[in-house]
Amino acid sequence: MQLITAIIRPEKMGIIRDALESYGVQGLTVSQASGYGRQRGHTEVYRGAEYTIDLLPKVRVEILVGDDRADDVVDVLVASANTGRAGDGKVWVTEVREAVRVRTGERGDAAV
Repeated sequence: MQLITAIIRPEKMGIIRDALESYGVQGLTVSQASGYGRQRGHTEVYRGAEYTIDLLPKVRVEILVGDDRADDVVDVLVASANTGRAGDGKVWVTEVREAVRVRTGERGDAAV
């Protein structure tokens, strides 16, 4: 099993969710996050005063999938999150040793 984690732009979440559902992903976890990468935030002007915004709003998406589907899910995420601009985000894959469905006690791939 693989845990796919993606940090993406918030405005792309709807597109990504639709793409993942079309591919057949059964479930995902979404969290609000803040951070920056190479773009290092930005400055804004509000009522004549300039403010530096260091931490930009992001969305963290986590998906647990079987080993055979991980590469395809990553491809779906990258294709649907890409704008070609700095700040599109990151996707990484972590191996999961065990998963247990709390309701039934199923373990391994059956829990996914």
